Amino acid sequence: MAKRTIKLAIPDEIITSKIYLIRDRKVMLDEDLAELYGVTTGNLNKAVNRNATRFPDDFMFQVTKEEFDNLIFQFGTSSWGGRRKLPNAFTEQGVAMLSGVLHSERAITVNIQIMRVFTKIREILTDNLSVRHEIEEIKKQLINHDKNIELVFSYLDKLIEKHDNPKPRKAIGFKTSGNNNP
Repeated sequence: MAKRTIKLAIPDEIITSKIYLIRDRKVMLDEDLAELYGVTTGNLNKAVNRNATRFPDDFMFQVTKEEFDNLIFQFGTSSWGGRRKLPNAFTEQGVAMLSGVLHSERAITVNIQIMRVFTKIREILTDNLSVRHEIEEIKKQLINHDKNIELVFSYLDKLIEKHDNPKPRKAIGFKTSGNNNP
């Protein structure tokens, strides 16, 4: 039996633009997810509330007023309009859990695409982290090289100074004086 899937054309950039960093976690807000899934925010949150045990705090949390105000400030204007409640934020695991709560083909297809975007972001961050470690190692080596070069120049300066200002040397050998005739 062939699988029937809906082919959605949601660019990865749109999904990526809806991933925020709140409480040091990458999250998506309920309204953005509802828009992507093609449902109302109210219906998405009702489905979540009916299955509350599937969404522990590390999967979903309600954004605080300060966090929400900060998001609005970052956008310049509120893209959420008037809300009665503060939005719910879903971590990657929470978004994955939504596929078990929302049963439409569109929700499943969008969820797969969102999971792929989260995976790409994680890969990019991992790549950036390894590059950052390599850069730090190179910096350490350069600092050590700089110290060694400074030491070499310090020795060269001392040698040049000795060469330019030689200390008078004691003569070696017999001293002869003009008055010592036997």
